[in-house]
Amino acid sequence: MSKKVADCLSKIKNGLKAKHDYVDVSSNNLVENVCRILKEEGYIKDYKKLEDVGNRNVVRVFLKYVDDNKRKPAIMLMKMVSKPSRRVYISSDEIKPVMNGLGIGIISTSKGVMTTKEAKKLGVGGEYICEVF
Repeated sequence: MSKKVADCLSKIKNGLKAKHDYVDVSSNNLVENVCRILKEEGYIKDYKKLEDVGNRNVVRVFLKYVDDNKRKPAIMLMKMVSKPSRRVYISSDEIKPVMNGLGIGIISTSKGVMTTKEAKKLGVGGEYICEVF
């Protein structure tokens, strides 16, 4: 399941380096929730589930740049924390700010996918998916 998230994050990262306007990524519920959080936090412009792509679920992610003339990416760093080979679970007590509060962490909890800040506020832990700065 997190393999698709890792693929999504790497495609976003590569699309930003290549200065594309959007990237298409394979999708599942977890990928769509991660895209929702990235949009809510202002790291991407938008995302849209595509129809008529055969048997695949595909999400088009519209990339965001800070300065449109120079095409400086809104995302400086994206890092997978939990991987298929090594799952990382944390409790609400172990949640720390990402980059001294400048970035976000995304965590999959029993109450849904949310940022680490929201999870700490609700007092829930879960699988620590990734960090974005």
